[in-house]
This record gives sequence, C-alpha cells and structure tokens, in this order.
Amino acid sequence: MGSGVVEGGGRTPSHLLYSVAVEYYLQAATQAEIASRLGTSRATVSRMLAEARRRGIVHIDVRPPSAGADADLSEAVADALGLVEVHLYPDVPADAASGVLSSALSGPLAAALATADLGVGDVLLVSSGRMAYAASRAELPALPGVLVVPTVGGQLEPEPWYQTNEIVRAFAAGVRGSPAFLYAPALPGEALHAGLLDDPGMRRVADAWEVARAAVLGVGAPPAQRVSLPRFVPAQSAALDRAVGDLCSRFYDREGRPVDFPGSERLIATPLGVLRRIPVTIAVASGPEKVVSLLAAARAGYFNRLVTDVTTAAMLVAAAS
Repeated sequence: MGSGVVEGGGRTPSHLLYSVAVEYYLQAATQAEIASRLGTSRATVSRMLAEARRRGIVHIDVRPPSAGADADLSEAVADALGLVEVHLYPDVPADAASGVLSSALSGPLAAALATADLGVGDVLLVSSGRMAYAASRAELPALPGVLVVPTVGGQLEPEPWYQTNEIVRAFAAGVRGSPAFLYAPALPGEALHAGLLDDPGMRRVADAWEVARAAVLGVGAPPAQRVSLPRFVPAQSAALDRAVGDLCSRFYDREGRPVDFPGSERLIATPLGVLRRIPVTIAVASGPEKVVSLLAAARAGYFNRLVTDVTTAAMLVAAAS
C-alpha cells in the first residue's frame, strides 16, 4: 500500500517511527488502528514502537508520586474534616495479601503515633476490625513502657480481626509495650455483665479508657454495606437503619449521634464520649464505603487524626464539599 513500512530485517525510516509514535502516544490511536492505516500487522506496529524507544525518538519517564501533591491532599482532608493531621499511603488493591496493607500503613501510622509523644506509663487504646488488625502487624515505632489496652471485648468472635486481645498482643509486641487483656465478650448476657462490672480486670481496663493518651481506631462502614459484622450485632435490627458507621462497636448516625440496638446497654466497649476526651485519636480506614462514616465521626469529634489511602482522601474532600 506504499506505506513505507519495511518488513523483516530492513531499517524503518525514522520519520515513519516518529509518525507512529505520535499517533500512539499523543493521539491515543490503538495499534490496530495504526496497522490498518499503514496496511500492515499489529505486531509490526508494536515492533515499530519498540524501535522508536530504542532510537530515542520516544522517551518514557516513570516518576514516583509527588510528595507535594500528597501533602496538599492531606491538608485538604484535614481542613475539610476539621482534623489535626492526615497521613496518606498509596492505594492497596483489594485482593492484595494482608501483609501488603500492613506494610503500606507502617510509615503513616508511625508518623501519626509520633504526635502523641507517648512515654512510660501512658495508655494507648487499640480497637478491633480489619484495619486495626492490619495496623497491629505493621512496622510500628518503639514505645517502651506504654500500656496497650483493648477498646472492646471479643472473646466469642471467630474472625481474627475481632479478636481484640490478639490484636492488642501483636500491637504491644510491635511497639515494645505491655498489653492489657479484656477477658469478656463484647456483648455479655445480663448475669455475666453484672459480674464483669465488679471484676478487677474489667475495672482496670475501664479505668485505662478514662486516662488514655492516644487511640488507634478502626472505623466501620454502614452496617448494610459491611462484608462482616461481629456476631453480637443484630444486623437485621431496624434500630441500625440509621447507623452510618461505628467505632469500638459503638454505632452512630450521620450527625454522629449514638445509635443503640437491642442489648447495647450491656456493650463492653469504650463509650463514644470518652473518645472525644482522648488527646490523640487516630482513625485508620479506607474505601468508598467508609466515606460517610468517616465524615460523621470526624465532625462529631470521635477522632482527630486520620490514616487513609489517596483515593479515599480525594473522595472525602469531594464529599465534604
């Protein structure tokens, strides 16, 4: 067809390589479209593009994400939600191995914890949930002498991310602190609940909630959008229809007001009002399903720092405006 394409071992003219490169890289033409115009095969077009790169006609520049852009986005989220700080990590694929998420959380979570300036004898609360579980396996800063305390019971839950004592054990090992355990289900029966109120171990944990200096908190999505819920939560209860999320298994609505469910008066968990009084509260959450719950909890003052991924951060700014 007189295209000027040299098949086989011949040398393709540079002007033709340039033309093909412009169409493909700058005009978004497909290789099939270019091949049709030239009257040749797609494989030949692919070889021409490779040749254009070898001859220096095409330069491909792969750059790391801009730290400045992330800093601007962090500041925008903090302003939109009224937070002290926001720490971002790159998006992690939903099907990535659990260790990938833990690794991504390491730097931002360490930076957020550093602002708490925790020392010997200070109390650090840690909640349950998938993100808290991943955080407990991240590379954490050394905080020797810090007491790591669970925010909610969970002895009867089979999923590892609801086993609060195991999350606390791993977190304490990561920061080189000391764990305090809560040997109680999140929602005990009436008789057990009455006994737990007088239990010395339970009192020690409840007292620690009141004097905590920092907390690392997973944020739950609206119940209807959850992949899983703790077994004690009555997922079909109409009482939870207003809930947009939870912290420490304490549910709240769009205005951040507590949402009770049958039996929640027996819940062994840090009250939402207590979270407001803790100096450094770090929410660790990501995903489009968490946007509404994060907005409500931030505006209610349940956390004042956030660790999230870049996409969720952008969605939060858009939703807040």
